[in-house]
Amino acid sequence: MADRTVGLVGLGVMGANLARNIESRGHEVCVYNRTTETMRRFLREHAEGHRFRGMETLEELAAALPSPRAIILMVNAGPPVDAVIDALLPFLSPGDILVDGGNSNYQDTEARCARLSGKGIEYLGMGVSGGEEGALRGPSLMPGGSRQAYDHLEPVLRSIAAEADTGPCVAYVGPGGAGHFIKMVHNGIEYADMQLIAEAYDMLRRGYGLEPQRLAEVFSEWNSGELESYLIEITADILRTEDDQGREGLLLDYILDEAGQKGTGRWTTKASMDFAVPTPTITAAVDARALSSPKELRTHAFNLLPYRDEIEFGSHETTSQVREALYASKICSYAQGFALIAKASEEMNWGIDLAETARIWKSGCIIRARFLDDVSAAYRIEPKTPNLALTDRFVGEIASRIDSWTEVVVAAMRAGIPVPAMAASLTYLNSLRTRRLPANLIQAQRDYFGAHTYKRIDREGDFHTQWY
Repeated sequence: MADRTVGLVGLGVMGANLARNIESRGHEVCVYNRTTETMRRFLREHAEGHRFRGMETLEELAAALPSPRAIILMVNAGPPVDAVIDALLPFLSPGDILVDGGNSNYQDTEARCARLSGKGIEYLGMGVSGGEEGALRGPSLMPGGSRQAYDHLEPVLRSIAAEADTGPCVAYVGPGGAGHFIKMVHNGIEYADMQLIAEAYDMLRRGYGLEPQRLAEVFSEWNSGELESYLIEITADILRTEDDQGREGLLLDYILDEAGQKGTGRWTTKASMDFAVPTPTITAAVDARALSSPKELRTHAFNLLPYRDEIEFGSHETTSQVREALYASKICSYAQGFALIAKASEEMNWGIDLAETARIWKSGCIIRARFLDDVSAAYRIEPKTPNLALTDRFVGEIASRIDSWTEVVVAAMRAGIPVPAMAASLTYLNSLRTRRLPANLIQAQRDYFGAHTYKRIDREGDFHTQWY
C-alpha cells in the first residue's frame, strides 16, 4: 500500500489519537488546530521520530497536501463543522476530499454533501466508534457520502480500522448521510445495551442481594457465552474495582447515579418517529438517563412512596433467568435499530447492506460482541427480512427465553425495581406476536371525534360512522 499524506483538523482526544493511528500505519499527517498551542503541544509530545507536520493556518494546511487533498475534520458537531468547511473552501480545488469524522447529525451531512458537490468537493460523513482507545488502536469506521472519496481513501481507512476475523471493520455505507445515520443508530443501540446491562445488575444486586464479587463472577461467566461483548467485559471489571480515593469498598458505590448523554440517543429516537419505525427499547434507555438526572426529586419520591426492592424468582436459577431476559431483550433492541436503518435506507435510497453493517461493528466499536456474527449471518441469509427477531437464526432463541424473560420483568415490577428497557423489549415482542391489537378501538375513537375514517376486515374501502 502506497503511503499517503492526509490533513487532520482538530486535535482533541479523538482527533489526536486518530492522527497517531494514521501515522502509525505509514502515512504522513499534517495537523492543524484552531488553538495553535494545542497543535504545538501535540508535536512536542508525538512528533519526534514520526511523520507529523504542524500547520498554523488552514491555508498552510491546504498548501502542504498533494492533489487531491484529503482532510479529516475531527471537530464538534454542528456549527463548528460548517465553520471549518467555510474557512477551508477558498483553499480547496475540485476533486479535493473532506471527511467529517465527528458525531454529526445525518441531516447535516446530507446537506453538506449536496452543497459541496456543487463546488466539486468530495465529502464523506464518517462515523467513528471505539472511543479514544479505538481511535488510537483501531476504530470501527462507517463512511458514507462520496463513493469517489471513499475509493481514494480506502487504503488509508482499511489500514487504520479495527481488525476482525472477517477483515477490517470499515466499508462504504452509502451516499449522503448514510454513514452518520448508522453511527447514530449504533449509538442508540449502545444506549439500550448499557441500560439493559444496568437493569440486570440492579436486579441481581439490589433485588436478589448478590455481592459485587459474585456479580463480577457472574458477568465474567456471561462473557464466555452468547452475551460475550465489550460492555459485559468492562462491567465485570467495574464490579472488581475498589475506590481509588481512599474510601473502603467498591468505586461504583461512590459514583453519583445521574447518567449523562450527548444527544445521539435522542437523535435515534427522533429518527424512529420521523421514519415511523418503533424503537421502544432505545427510547426507554434515553428516558432512563433523563429520569436519572433529577436526583433530589427521586429522593423525595422515595421518601413518599418507598418500596421493598426484594425480588422473588421462580424455580429456575436466578442468574440464568436474568441472563436469558438480558439476551432476549438485546435481540429485540438490535431488531429495532436494524429495522430503523432498513427503513431509512429504503426511503433515502442509500442501499445500506445490513449484514455488512453488523460485520463492521464486530471489532473496534463500543457494541462489539460475538452476537454480531449471528446478526450478520441472519441478514446474509434473509436480507429482506422485515424483522431480525423473526429470522430463523433468532426466533428460536427468543421463544426459548420468553417464560424466564417474562418472569424476570414481572418480579422486578412487583419489587418496585425499574426495568424500563427490558419491559420495553418484552412489550415490543408481545406486540409483534399479537394477532389482533386494540388499535381497532383507537381507529373507532379517531373516527368518533374526528371523522378520520377506518378500514374494515371484511370489505375494501374507507368507512365513517355517525357514532352519536
